[in-house]
Amino acid sequence: MAMATAARSCYSFLAPLLLLLPPLVVLSAAAAAAVLLNETMDVPGLVVMTLPSPVFGPESLAFDGRGGGPYSGVSDGRVLRWEGGLRGWTEYAHNSKHKSVAICAPDKKLVVPESVCGRPLGLQFHRKSGELYVADAYLGLLKVPPGGGLARVVASEAGGEPFNFLNGLDVDQRTGDVYFTDSSAVYRRSEYLLVVALGDETGRLLRYDRAARRVDVLRAGLSYPNGVAVSAAGDHVVVAHTALCELWRYWVRGPRANTSELFAELPGYPDNVRADGRGGYWVALSTDQGGIAGDEAPTVAVRVSPEGNVTETLDGFSFVTVSEVGERGGKLWVGSVDTPYAGELGRRCLS
Repeated sequence: MAMATAARSCYSFLAPLLLLLPPLVVLSAAAAAAVLLNETMDVPGLVVMTLPSPVFGPESLAFDGRGGGPYSGVSDGRVLRWEGGLRGWTEYAHNSKHKSVAICAPDKKLVVPESVCGRPLGLQFHRKSGELYVADAYLGLLKVPPGGGLARVVASEAGGEPFNFLNGLDVDQRTGDVYFTDSSAVYRRSEYLLVVALGDETGRLLRYDRAARRVDVLRAGLSYPNGVAVSAAGDHVVVAHTALCELWRYWVRGPRANTSELFAELPGYPDNVRADGRGGYWVALSTDQGGIAGDEAPTVAVRVSPEGNVTETLDGFSFVTVSEVGERGGKLWVGSVDTPYAGELGRRCLS
């Protein structure tokens, strides 16, 4: 009951706005790229890693065990790897649709239907094995072998129910187990706004047991579970509940296993969550709860301490959508489900 009440207060701003919008408003890839690139140029110190046209949407970023990358899933269903300014992005992994469905072939350079060709969202390496795990919103849980190539489906259902909207993902580096979210049993990724506006509570938190090759349902009946991050100790995971504007902590090992608690209340709708290497987390925010009025650029991410307190904010990105912020090597790495680029921002550039 407490979670439902919190959800109503969080999406009270968004629900009336949705009633004023048509069911879908879609910009062409070229138009969206031009608008978003112009906005991003206003961010001091941001290095832009532009994707090859017409793909877009590096929603989540991962680095391999040797520090290479970032790697990211994009709009045509592939996973690309950044190889520096001279080579840019190159293909690292593809799924079976890229060979079996003509419209999905990358060499056609088409804006493809993601429900057909796949849409990789959360992804993370198991550094010891070199395997890359990918939560594809439509195709299921995928695994890419070391060195890249074909991303194979390792799971498409759990507890007798097929996956419907896979989203966030992280890997426990100690065990190789994969934690991921299925955001809704009712609505697909293309209908994600309805998950928020209608208060859907059919999401699940899942774990792929790498040794047993089995998926366990850790929690069901959740309100829009989105990003997930494994704690430094591996005894719990932190999950973003987008509609609630909250982070929840789910204990998965030790004496508190199978219990959960509110971890942090956030000033916006959270997307991906990444550990910051200091026991805390970076959380991307889609917009602040105050809405979109005014000229001030919104907070697009916050750092949350190990105690659940917001200790740092990332502002000044105009109105570019940010779906992930991660910290590595003294830099922030920024992903977006909408933009035709990822970003790299030096910590020295932050106020």
